[in-house]
Amino acid sequence: MSSRGLWADVKLRAAWARQDWAAILREYRRAAGLSQRGLEPLVGLAQPDISAIESGRRQVTSAEVMARITEGLSVPPELTAVASRPDLDDWAPPVELRERIAHGHATGRTDLRTADWIGEVLAQHRRAEDEIGGLDLWPVVRSQLDAVTLLIPGTTGPAADRLMLLAAEHAHWLSWVAWQQERTGPALAWIDVAHGWAVDGGHTDMASWVHRIRSYYSLKHGDPVRALRTAEAARHTVGLSPAAASVAAHQAAAAAAALSERKRARLLADEALELALQVPDEGDRPGWLYWLDPVRAMLQSADAAYTCHDWQAAADGIRAALPGLTGYPRDQAYYQARMEDAQRRI
Repeated sequence: MSSRGLWADVKLRAAWARQDWAAILREYRRAAGLSQRGLEPLVGLAQPDISAIESGRRQVTSAEVMARITEGLSVPPELTAVASRPDLDDWAPPVELRERIAHGHATGRTDLRTADWIGEVLAQHRRAEDEIGGLDLWPVVRSQLDAVTLLIPGTTGPAADRLMLLAAEHAHWLSWVAWQQERTGPALAWIDVAHGWAVDGGHTDMASWVHRIRSYYSLKHGDPVRALRTAEAARHTVGLSPAAASVAAHQAAAAAAALSERKRARLLADEALELALQVPDEGDRPGWLYWLDPVRAMLQSADAAYTCHDWQAAADGIRAALPGLTGYPRDQAYYQARMEDAQRRI
């Protein structure tokens, strides 16, 4: 694997985001399958020095050593700004990002290899977020978003639309992490930005998805009326794929159940399950819905039964599907707790 390919590794990128030089060396060696001696020619440090850094006996404080490691490990350009840009830690979306988008679709062409690379690593971030957490990766994803938006003003046509989708995916990810950190205002600001970019780029699935996320936020804030209204907007976006329509219907079901509209909620949940089962293969779903396989679809259906107080159906459904959910420790804990509570209520 090339040095750049190694930098798709999420643990390595998270170490870089923290500027934890000991972890950077360890994670790079792990990803590359190198010993400390194998790292020597790359970073220009002797094995005892590498060992001292990794163990914490020696701190990397020299700009010359930092530069040597950065160059030797071929750190991708979208990451090199992380150490020198404290503004990447700011929660709210900066005006400059919107300015770049506003000047897009003018003239010109761009090399999309950078966009392909950034799309690849964002996909890795999504899959790892459940275990690593998004906070460590925040400055990395912000830096990636900068790299994407800088490409847009010189791009036209389908290529520009593709970049708009990638920018929207980043903005959605940042919104979700901000929400988890209880930064409600920035979370809403980022999701609004994501929706605008999705619409501008003509990406109906993403436009619907960010409506769905807004609905989720409203429901968690105790406003099921607004949540249902927004989820219905997500459902009725024209031209949705079955997977995007499924998650919108599931969110509408959750909001309807919160309003005690249980019959409506069950009908929506059945619709969500039917749609999800139409696309069991990951390649047939949008990238951000990689997780919506048949097992997850059945768990969501059982979760809808729980919100409708159909305790038996909820307990039976989760019990049947949960063994098939591999990975996702937080989700496993969530569904396990739901099942146990449903069983107590039968």
